[in-house]
Amino acid sequence: QVQLVETGGGLVQAGGSLRLSCAASGRTFSSYTMVWFRQAPGKEREFVAAISGSGGSTNYADSVKGRFTISRDNAKNTVYLQMNGLKPEDTAVYYCAADRYGSVYYVLSVQYDYWGQGTQVTVSS
Repeated sequence: QVQLVETGGGLVQAGGSLRLSCAASGRTFSSYTMVWFRQAPGKEREFVAAISGSGGSTNYADSVKGRFTISRDNAKNTVYLQMNGLKPEDTAVYYCAADRYGSVYYVLSVQYDYWGQGTQVTVSS
């Protein structure tokens, strides 16, 4: 079992930055591929970024490439999402999720077993 808690959401103006954090419980954090999804009102949950257990591989949605960076600190059992150049269309609830030994190319929410409760990101124009 892995428990995930996201923090760092908030209200920011377009062009601004936020860093989301996701703290995980458990002693085997480095064996989990970690991912960020987001869900805007009335829309389906969509893949944002993923990182392998070692941190050596990453994958990004085209909509965030060059603006968002996913990283992890296995000593702290934490994964991060640095979001720069935020746009109003980035407004959503952001969720982190985990899958043991999964691929960073898993982009469907059903492929992930463990989820956090989400954190709201609102970007004003």
